[in-house]
Amino acid sequence: MPRVLFVCLGNICRSPTAEAVFRQRAQMRNFSVHNNPNPRRPDELYIDSCGTGDWHIGKAPDARALSAAQRRGYDMSSLRARQVNADDFFRFDFLLAMDNANLRDLEAMRPQGSTATVQLFLDFHPETKEVPDPYYGGADGFSHVLDLIEVASDRLLDTLSDCGAQQ
Repeated sequence: MPRVLFVCLGNICRSPTAEAVFRQRAQMRNFSVHNNPNPRRPDELYIDSCGTGDWHIGKAPDARALSAAQRRGYDMSSLRARQVNADDFFRFDFLLAMDNANLRDLEAMRPQGSTATVQLFLDFHPETKEVPDPYYGGADGFSHVLDLIEVASDRLLDTLSDCGAQQ
């Protein structure tokens, strides 16, 4: 069962949204979801999120992201921002970046010998490759982010199910 880390810039909008959506959708499909990657439990899916930047460490998700998620039934209230670190490249199987800038940052941070697959999250979306940052836009941007993340989450879960990862 893979360990999945969603990564955006500050970990207050896109990546915590992806964490909450993916977690709930995985549970709805009867995946066994665990909150701690250590010790590794091979029968459980572990999901987390972080940012490449450090300016929001310890903060709750953006109020607009929380509100948009809550309107769709996702709970992000317990999530707090953290920054990606070198250990993440060994603790997680997938580091899924929200956009190409995050992907470049992750590739630049990747320690030699790391074992994680680093790619765009929306590689699992049929129409687009980047989750736009809604931070400087209006409330509709957060709904659009949710639309993209829901589709990509379902497709990633389909991929995991096809690989026999579901318990």
